[in-house]
Amino acid sequence: MSYSHHTMGSGSRTARRTFEFGRTYVVRPKGKHQATIVWLHGLGDNGSSWSQLLEGLPLPNIKWICPTAPTRPVAILGGFACTAWFDVGELSDNSPDDWEGLDASAAHVANLLSTEPADVKVGIGGFSMGAAMALYSATCCALGRYGNGIPYSVNLRAVVGLSGWLPGSRNLRNKIEGSNEAARRAACLPIMLSHGTCDEVVPFQYGEKSANSLSVAGFRHLTFKSFEGLGHYTVPKEMDEVCNWLAARLGLEGSRA
Repeated sequence: MSYSHHTMGSGSRTARRTFEFGRTYVVRPKGKHQATIVWLHGLGDNGSSWSQLLEGLPLPNIKWICPTAPTRPVAILGGFACTAWFDVGELSDNSPDDWEGLDASAAHVANLLSTEPADVKVGIGGFSMGAAMALYSATCCALGRYGNGIPYSVNLRAVVGLSGWLPGSRNLRNKIEGSNEAARRAACLPIMLSHGTCDEVVPFQYGEKSANSLSVAGFRHLTFKSFEGLGHYTVPKEMDEVCNWLAARLGLEGSRA
């Protein structure tokens, strides 16, 4: 599926980049369908590997949607092309954010959730760059708009980010505090972050910083879990925490609480 990003404003600007998203993998719920979660892979990965892991989780009431990011040149890899939700250079507070790429992927994810039944709760989760994308989507949900100003219409009920970071953290607090409605939405959205203390790809400090930035901006239902000795990967104990958190936050039936 392709997504053409148009710039809002004068009306004279046209699409600069078209993003071709890869294959989407779906894991159907084994029980009553109560929730749908889009799960986003990390840099260079695809939706297939995560769909296999998620299928084995004891969450029979969740439908998992695992899309594959577009293949694009990535600055942090010296311009090497691989699957990536957005372009990223070095991980630092001063590096520019790829707003166009972020908005295109956030819109693709929102589109995947837009056709779910009204009585089904929806959420987004991800690992590494996928976690960054999930957290960016959470900020769009709170603000009610993408970075380009286009309205964000999905009502997220849960967001999970493993071993990731928060894009656009610098001005988030001012944006949220500038709108009573945004502040209300931020205060109501449950977010779970998890990070390994020995992560050599996305250092633990970025997980801590992200949690702090979200908390300061008014995301009150925030859970941050650290895993001693864990590198840039996930382990069963961490996924157990994710399962328990989702079952509790989404009020799922027949799941291990």
